[in-house]
Amino acid sequence: MGISAKLVKELRERTGEGMMECKKFLEKVGGDIEAAIDEMRKSGAAKAAKKQGRITAEGLVAVRVADDKKTAVILEINCETDFVSRGDDFKGFVDFCSEHALANRCNDISALADLSVDGDIIEAVRQNLTAKVGENINFRRVHFIEAKGKISSYVHGVRIGVLIDVDASDDDLGKDLAMHIAASSPIVVAGEDVPEELIAKEKEIYAAQAAESGKPADIVEKMVVGRVRKFLEEVSLHGQDFVKDPNTKVGALLKQQGATVHRFVRFEVGEGIEKRAENFADEVMAQVRGNEE
Repeated sequence: MGISAKLVKELRERTGEGMMECKKFLEKVGGDIEAAIDEMRKSGAAKAAKKQGRITAEGLVAVRVADDKKTAVILEINCETDFVSRGDDFKGFVDFCSEHALANRCNDISALADLSVDGDIIEAVRQNLTAKVGENINFRRVHFIEAKGKISSYVHGVRIGVLIDVDASDDDLGKDLAMHIAASSPIVVAGEDVPEELIAKEKEIYAAQAAESGKPADIVEKMVVGRVRKFLEEVSLHGQDFVKDPNTKVGALLKQQGATVHRFVRFEVGEGIEKRAENFADEVMAQVRGNEE
């Protein structure tokens, strides 16, 4: 199949590899960018999938916790520019949505959009705000939790939000853990929670990389086991070094404190959304030409 220049450019931006190398791997996997990155990792060709999951969309993340710390909601609403996201109208809308999402225990976007508040449907409020600010505004995601323990939260600069459900005698521990999650981005509480398909994918990549070393099969197997173990530590909260004390694993800290983390949710504005690249000068000229017609 023919590989478009756009696909090659995107893979190059995400991996840092040359154009011809990117085209070669895209042709090998039929134009699938994620598969191309996996193949590049297996062969050792990729320097880094440096822009995979990068933060590109604008908007805000908000968290709202009930007074009894037993229920909470976290949501992300996106807009097109940072300018709009900093405006009072957009901030007020996000705050309004978080308030009613918590009150109505919303756990999906359609439920939030369909809510009626004082006779107004929230979706209609969104449409009116879109017309007012001149930018598209979208509900991205919302998550409601009901705690087994108590909920702690943390918001970093309105772009990263965390909710954590934890049993602990020290309330400060919950806040510290929420800050840790914001900084370190674990995907699960413990290593055993990592999905088997993700582990299998990583094993396949590590095995291909280790085989390139030319070492005997038994050594390759040990290398793969070691890499998988390290991967599980890196992506699990229990396995990570605690940000406030890098000499202590979070799992060890929880054991010392007699605390248990039941679950957590972390949102970061725009993660996984590819932002459209635009040339400002071209945009202005296009607008000028449009006004002249």
